[in-house]
Amino acid sequence: MTPLLRLFRKPWIWSWLAAFVVWFLTIMVTLGASTLGLSQAALTFAAFSVIVGIGQMFVITLGPGNIDLSVPATMTLAGTVALKLMNVENGMILPGLLVAIVIGLVVGLGNYALIKALRIPPIIATLSMSFIVQSAAIWTNRGLRIKPPSVLAEFTTSNTLGVPNVAIVAFLISLLAWFLLDKTIYGRWISAIGQSMPAARMAGIPVDGTRFVTYLFCAVLASVAGYLLACFSGGAALNMGSEYLLMSIAVVVIGGTAVAGGDSNVPGIWGASLFMFLVVSMLNTYGLGAGIRLIMTGLIIISVIMLAGGRRAGMR
Repeated sequence: MTPLLRLFRKPWIWSWLAAFVVWFLTIMVTLGASTLGLSQAALTFAAFSVIVGIGQMFVITLGPGNIDLSVPATMTLAGTVALKLMNVENGMILPGLLVAIVIGLVVGLGNYALIKALRIPPIIATLSMSFIVQSAAIWTNRGLRIKPPSVLAEFTTSNTLGVPNVAIVAFLISLLAWFLLDKTIYGRWISAIGQSMPAARMAGIPVDGTRFVTYLFCAVLASVAGYLLACFSGGAALNMGSEYLLMSIAVVVIGGTAVAGGDSNVPGIWGASLFMFLVVSMLNTYGLGAGIRLIMTGLIIISVIMLAGGRRAGMR
């Protein structure tokens, strides 16, 4: 088998191809005038989708029914509380990050406590937790929009050697995710549970502990994304995480991760996140109305999923 054919057998290649095609079509309209700006914007906004998408990917890899719908509320609460604690003080950047992480840990603990103690499906448990967390965010925010510390605002909106800093952070998190999934026993446990939970229990895998850690990890990544997004946006807003509910799931599916569980895909998260941003940018560039943009976005996403899914089915 040639290297090219082996490449096309990779499930993540389709999201990257789709992102490249959309990027190219957008550049064609502007005659290359916005190549650098579009590329940097795509990396910047895709970075937030990558961070929350990786967390969602870990949860979905656990198998059917596993999903975290508390991601948007966790982002909002973490960003709001962190900014209030930092209060524009550069010396409070690290404590603010630690508080955001603690919020993620608490939300993840609450999610799995509902799943395990009440024995209700994860989709219901995490949705219920999202209402609680969002209420806490509303009570904490109270209509205020506190600015982030100047150093942190500068960091999240700046580039290093032409690469957005938030994209670098997302890349480092991606490396951590890849290492956990491919090089540790924890990653093998997740895949085994996703393929068959009863078989994993019979094999002596700590199913409950692994699922618990995974929900914690997802919530922590959501809180980190909220922390960075609030600083990037110049303040926390109550609706700042709303678009990442479906986005965190879409990038997992488009990126080639098996919805049935047991198979994860870190590179595909990046391709799908870039694709999702570039599709909207392309449709805006072509001057389409909001309704048409939504319809076209949905059709394009469905086409990519069908193409990738069909190719994977044919290769098995």
